[in-house]
Amino acid sequence: MKKIVTALVGATAAAFAAAAPAAAQDDVRPAIIYDLGGKFDRSFNEGVYNGAVRFQEESGIEFREFEPQNDAQREQAMRRFAQQGFSPILAVGFSQQSALERVAAEFPETDFAIIDSVVDLPNVASMVFKEHEGSYLVGMLAGLASETGTVGFVGGMDIPLIRRFGCGYAQGVKAVDSDAEVIVNMTGTTGAAWNDPVRGGELARSQMEQGADVIYHGAGGTGIGVLRAAADAGKLGIGVDSNQNMLHPGSVLTSMLKRVDNATYQLFTTSQAGDFEPGLQVLGLAEGGVGWALDENNEALITQEMKDAVAEAEQKIVSGEVVVHDYMEDGSCPAVSM
Repeated sequence: MKKIVTALVGATAAAFAAAAPAAAQDDVRPAIIYDLGGKFDRSFNEGVYNGAVRFQEESGIEFREFEPQNDAQREQAMRRFAQQGFSPILAVGFSQQSALERVAAEFPETDFAIIDSVVDLPNVASMVFKEHEGSYLVGMLAGLASETGTVGFVGGMDIPLIRRFGCGYAQGVKAVDSDAEVIVNMTGTTGAAWNDPVRGGELARSQMEQGADVIYHGAGGTGIGVLRAAADAGKLGIGVDSNQNMLHPGSVLTSMLKRVDNATYQLFTTSQAGDFEPGLQVLGLAEGGVGWALDENNEALITQEMKDAVAEAEQKIVSGEVVVHDYMEDGSCPAVSM
């Protein structure tokens, strides 16, 4: 049986605990508009999809979905879902913020939600994650696993959110090896950066030529190329968002789990119960929103020393004894030039 060790407080962390159904809404009609890159990106979008499937299997309520091919289609799909009576409507990704602001204002009786951005409207739930905390933990594992003292990070679209991943990772690496070098590359500046595995592989190979033997990606579908290149070269990759350990067993050191699956499941479940909650939800280690994956595919790569070091760091971050710097606070990173 697969086992996954994360920083979550069990599978029912407080932030995701299913609400007791006070007044079940038989007419709840959930819908999803994915980010660019497709729902089967093995990462961010697929995590959302998995949470929705879990809800559908448990409730028997089907959800609708749309995979946009360009930016303009987001708002069109959002408005169409609202006109057809779907609610809640989940917008996946920060790029949907402006479209959601317009459409949610037009349909005040419809419930909306967005992941990775904040929309301040009374009918919108905004779910953001402390990716830097989870990235810090996998950075520690990278630093402990590296034999060269050089590791890499390949980001997708060059935005502050993705630099938050890279900065948290670099801090974790430096926490266990202050002399380590962290190479950082971003894939591009448009939405196409999320779905370019060829370019991801090229960047990973470039980093390995510079000595990197562990490479973490925060690049959606592009990261599939990063992991493949690392595995082909006999190096280690680190997955993101969903558990990607199984993509290359024995060559993926771990995966930073961003629990968008649980967030999606919880959104739909509370809506079914009539308990939709608008407003800001910030999900980090303490709230069970991020973690790291350990299963049969990578357990031989993770020593007891590594487990103990990460467990101690988790406790210190949750307690506040260790504060992982958030790149998005001031656009700076104390551990590496971003």
